[in-house]
Amino acid sequence: MATNSNFKREKIGTGNVAFSQSRTTIETAFYGNNVKRILDLKEAYQLAKEAPGTIVTDMPVYEPEKLGLPENAKILLFNDGETVGRFAGARVILGEKGILEADIAAVLREAVYKTRYKTMLHSKAYIGLNEDFMVKANLLVPQTYENTLYNWLLNFQYMNSFYNQMYKDSKVIGNEPDIFILSDPDWQDERFPNGLAYFDPEHNCAAILGLRYFGEHKKGTLTLAWGIANRNGYAACHGGLKRMILPDGKTHVMGVFGLSGSGKSTLTHAKHKGKYEVTVLHDDAYIISTENGSTVALEPSYFDKTQDYPLTSKDNQFLITVQNCGATIDAEDKLVLVTEDIRNGNGRAIKSKLWASNRVDKLEEPINTIIWLMKDNSLPPVLKLEDPTLASVMGACLATKRSTAEKVLRGVDRNKLVFEPYANPFRTYALKEDYYKFKALFENRGVECYILNTGYFLDKKIPKEVTISIIEKIVDQNAEMKPFGRFEGMSTMEVEGFELNFSSRAYKELLRGSIENRIKYLDSLNDLKGGRDALPEEAVDSLQKLLSM
Repeated sequence: MATNSNFKREKIGTGNVAFSQSRTTIETAFYGNNVKRILDLKEAYQLAKEAPGTIVTDMPVYEPEKLGLPENAKILLFNDGETVGRFAGARVILGEKGILEADIAAVLREAVYKTRYKTMLHSKAYIGLNEDFMVKANLLVPQTYENTLYNWLLNFQYMNSFYNQMYKDSKVIGNEPDIFILSDPDWQDERFPNGLAYFDPEHNCAAILGLRYFGEHKKGTLTLAWGIANRNGYAACHGGLKRMILPDGKTHVMGVFGLSGSGKSTLTHAKHKGKYEVTVLHDDAYIISTENGSTVALEPSYFDKTQDYPLTSKDNQFLITVQNCGATIDAEDKLVLVTEDIRNGNGRAIKSKLWASNRVDKLEEPINTIIWLMKDNSLPPVLKLEDPTLASVMGACLATKRSTAEKVLRGVDRNKLVFEPYANPFRTYALKEDYYKFKALFENRGVECYILNTGYFLDKKIPKEVTISIIEKIVDQNAEMKPFGRFEGMSTMEVEGFELNFSSRAYKELLRGSIENRIKYLDSLNDLKGGRDALPEEAVDSLQKLLSM
């Protein structure tokens, strides 16, 4: 599929989804005489290299020509200030209760007006890497934020002859217009002291104001692309997906869903010591067709943490740009990176597509297994969910903890358990849309569902090696599952060092509390945002049933 870029004059006006108040205000800013268009990746690299504050390291980009970069390209480092993560509190979504477009439109008009005093840079990219799903997106940023533009072009697919032809061959679907995103990181407004990330999802536009962190631009773009996918027969996925081919030729396609720090990247890229032929679709953003179960990656590269990659890590050869890390001069008088989150939490890097030599952009084989990655110390290392309703409900009640990838207000406890439906805090549509789509995958397509606890079981940390071994047992179909206590439709496997004790009153109370907290969370959705994310009664009923067992 492709989006609509241009319209005949008789189609320009009211009644066309491309011409709402917010969208028209945002799009108009792209055509000022102070706007310079930057589409060439090499030009974007040069501008980012020369931007104030950029640190040009002595570390070369690996095989830059394959990425569309100059042959002598170096890894660029650019650092933000106090804020080094996304801030959910800045997100305002049109369509939610209490959000009036007329009020926000006035803010947008003023923000656009103030850009007239700046040179603005306009670029374009594709979101989605297959003819089945390709969305054209536009980004406008002020001069001096060339690194934001460069990172955006690297994170998504910059325009070149190959992808231009692919997009041309894609079928325009429905009335979906291109994405337009206005960004001004220096914007200030006392009404929004922590910035404003405004989304008009029905009209594919956004304004990211007063927010420097690149992740706001990455996830802001994906927010709109996922919304388009949802409206056009796909389940939006914030997670990783891989295909494993067994020695006998059988294939297993597995998706893992989790927030930053849950292990989704580690599990997606795990090569299982050569046990399988592994093919990676992506570790963060993809979509699943509800029609045939095929999957499409939305991004070519990887926006990965640098915390677990010391300077000498072999994986660092695939870095293209780095954000919020340190720099130093090594013993060879070379300017190099200081990673491992020494400077601050949530150091980040864009890694090239070459990091995964086993990478593809689409998998025709339908997905076999969906795994919810959770951090809930009441849950054992693995649970299998047989009932499609319960499987989808547990995804809607995915338990986790806030990571350093997110900015939280002072006083908020990062260690407190929170629920993030389907590990996707970037949803702009009603939660029931995801609920029914994932339920249909379990119910109609026979997709299996598991929960993997990648945090602590009781007070004992579950190592990644244990999690990977469980995945291998699932793929090899030799996982010896046994009933999970008296809970119908739920089973687990014995894992040494993580034995269950249902005779323990304390454990049963802990588990009961975990279920009750999920019920309370679902009940809260009936009032939150005017009930927009309320789920059908069957969702709560499936959890209430567990309490009676």
